[in-house]
Amino acid sequence: MNNTMEYKGYVGSVEFSEEDVIFYGKVMGIRSLISYEGENARELVEGFHEAVDEYLLICEQQGKVPEQAYKGNFNVRISPELHKKIVIYATEHDITLNRYVEQTLEKSPAAVQM
Repeated sequence: MNNTMEYKGYVGSVEFSEEDVIFYGKVMGIRSLISYEGENARELVEGFHEAVDEYLLICEQQGKVPEQAYKGNFNVRISPELHKKIVIYATEHDITLNRYVEQTLEKSPAAVQM
């Protein structure tokens, strides 16, 4: 089972509330809270599409640029020791720290499965 769906470049979560017997989700990766729900999978997908379309329409009407998820930058907190080790490694291999992290993540199971 896939716990996400994608529409117009936005990724939405797929959740289920046993207590309320309803599917629900929210658009991931942006600050704006965009949520949706449905009584079944088809209604959830339709709700997701409608929520994204409504968000884009509101942005257009207000003259705002819609937020874009996953711009390609994020902050990672690691121990000072690990930070030092990977900076030294990257320097010794004549690459930037950013490039080293990117290359390492490109080989990760999460990146390979897509």
